[in-house]
Amino acid sequence: MKEIFAPIWIHPELIFSFSLALLLDLAFGEPPNRFHPVAWLGRLALLLERLAPKEERAQLLYGFILSLLCIISFSLPAAFLLIWLKEISPLAFLLGGALFLKISFAVKKLRQEAMKVKKHLEKGELERAKENMPSLVSREVKDLRSEGLVAATVESVAENTCDSFIAPLFYLALAGIPGALIYRAVNALDGTIGYHGKYEFLGKFAARLDDAFNFIPARITGFLLTTSTPILGKNALNSWKVMLQEHGRTQSLNAGWPISAIAGALKVALEKRDCYIIGKADDLLGPSKIKEAVNLMNLTVLLGSLIYLSLGMVCLVFKT
Repeated sequence: MKEIFAPIWIHPELIFSFSLALLLDLAFGEPPNRFHPVAWLGRLALLLERLAPKEERAQLLYGFILSLLCIISFSLPAAFLLIWLKEISPLAFLLGGALFLKISFAVKKLRQEAMKVKKHLEKGELERAKENMPSLVSREVKDLRSEGLVAATVESVAENTCDSFIAPLFYLALAGIPGALIYRAVNALDGTIGYHGKYEFLGKFAARLDDAFNFIPARITGFLLTTSTPILGKNALNSWKVMLQEHGRTQSLNAGWPISAIAGALKVALEKRDCYIIGKADDLLGPSKIKEAVNLMNLTVLLGSLIYLSLGMVCLVFKT
């Protein structure tokens, strides 16, 4: 079991599983929800939520148990299956690992959903753009105009560059494929029960756990976004300046890093009503800014991949 959770310097051959998993994601995107393990996890969490107690302290304990149960049920069977595949053959382990790892990535889906909003806004289809927003953000968008939808989409691209790629890649390097799956489970639980409302205390453990898991990846994502900026002809100095000065304006401990980095790179002000304004509105928030944000995301994914693959190749050479 320890070997399955091994870091990259112990299991550098996982660079092959990673490469195949990323190619599968870029080629095919996400499977339908009825076949997607993350969707199954969400349904399990919502089912268990119905049994939650009403008393606040009891909710905290129940939320802790619910979260651990969901994380274990999501990642432990995969770990045992990977052990079995490794006993069959190294090739079976690497191929099976790629399929499990694909569950953790959602790069193509993020790009597709963002570009749908862009196309609707370019055609003046404001209501159709709003219909697409729940796949990107959880905030209320019915009163937003075009600029607000662009801002929300750009923020989602920035934040989900971390959630959908950099963070699972980080935990793949740190704890193998089960590490990436555990991160995906934690992130999915935060999106399912880590919210304010009727069962607010139920989701506090999931929300704080997600904060902890994203603490380093969010900052890596911000760094990679700012590093990508000059390659695309954007203002790198402004991206660094805004990120370092304004990352703390969000309620989230982590989201401000990639959001502020991309706001500075695009030279726009990103506003969440009654919460924050990040960046300075030197440029207009037109639909083209969504495409620019997606380009920054693509390059960040490429840079993250090259770093992981380079580290893996060095470890592989020393291992052999």
